[in-house]
Amino acid sequence: MGLYRIPIQLEKFVNPGTIVVRSPGRINLIGEHTDYNNGFVLPAAIDKAVYVVIEKNETDAIFLRSVDFNETIETTVADIKPAFGHWSTYILGVAAQVIKKGVMLPGFKLTVYGDVPLGAGLSSSAAIECAVAFAMNELFSFGFDRRELSLLAQHAEHEYAGVKCGIMDQFASLFGKKNNVIRLDCRSLEYEYFPLELNEFTVVLFDTQVKHSLASSEYNVRRAQCEAGVSLIQQKYPEVKSLRDATILMVNECISKEDASYNRCKYVVEEIARLQTACQDLVKGDVRAFGKEMFATHDGLSKEYEVSCKELDYLVEYVRDNPAVIGARMMGGGFGGCTINIIHKDAVNEIVTSLSDAYAKDLGKELKHYLVNIEDGTSVI
Repeated sequence: MGLYRIPIQLEKFVNPGTIVVRSPGRINLIGEHTDYNNGFVLPAAIDKAVYVVIEKNETDAIFLRSVDFNETIETTVADIKPAFGHWSTYILGVAAQVIKKGVMLPGFKLTVYGDVPLGAGLSSSAAIECAVAFAMNELFSFGFDRRELSLLAQHAEHEYAGVKCGIMDQFASLFGKKNNVIRLDCRSLEYEYFPLELNEFTVVLFDTQVKHSLASSEYNVRRAQCEAGVSLIQQKYPEVKSLRDATILMVNECISKEDASYNRCKYVVEEIARLQTACQDLVKGDVRAFGKEMFATHDGLSKEYEVSCKELDYLVEYVRDNPAVIGARMMGGGFGGCTINIIHKDAVNEIVTSLSDAYAKDLGKELKHYLVNIEDGTSVI
């Protein structure tokens, strides 16, 4: 049982026989666009989460309630199908994956509530998928382990939400550990925890309030450019199966700098190496060195991978020379969303105020911010 509290919004739905599960959103400290290149990522679970209350109903009916949307829907196990663009599709997608595993799924009643900010790149969708998968597993004793649940939740996102995401979001939500980041090998799914001892510093997210309008199409373009670069490298080094296997010497030798694939591959190969260096910084307890790697990641994402935007660049440049900010970068797919920053606790209020004012004045947009702590992954409350 976890030590977390049931949100007041859910208390009236908790009865004898119900199970309450908390599943967190996530941040990613370093390792962006490396997942589909079989590289490493460095996520952590946070203290903003999705909560579900689930109970049996001894029928084949499924009753779903969203506290956030004040909406209820009803269906049956036999009639599960996607509800594209609707909150219920994430829950039904998980149920469909359970059935695909050959497991008999009875009917159930489920209520969901979350405080993960929507559209901020904190993986609210993965949080709900993992909460539902974990809750079903507990209620019906299916016997899936966390790794199986992460894959099940990922496949739900692929098939019901239509997003071909990597495994990082679901894995981080389920495997998170308080005050630790997870180095996840996206090829083997092997993982290792590294301590994130921030002490006088804290993690602050600045939300550009810009939606990822280019993210989907440009994601596919970047992926294709990376694959094209691998094909060029394979002509001389056939053992290279993905950019995970490549070195910067191979990139320089095999890909013309005039080729669009060059900068894309250069960034990914360097980012994979940068993540390993950053993990060693954490082992040494050197968060300032870790922060420098974050700035380097942003520069690569902005100038070489070209998935930033003027708002993200503005937020990073504003804090770059502030001694109270030891690291900052854009986080996520790009073209909007949040920057992630490591800031001295004493300076947070001043920086939030001055940056919010400057952002409104220079770019005409409201700046939202979120303070996040690193917490444990999915658990029964």
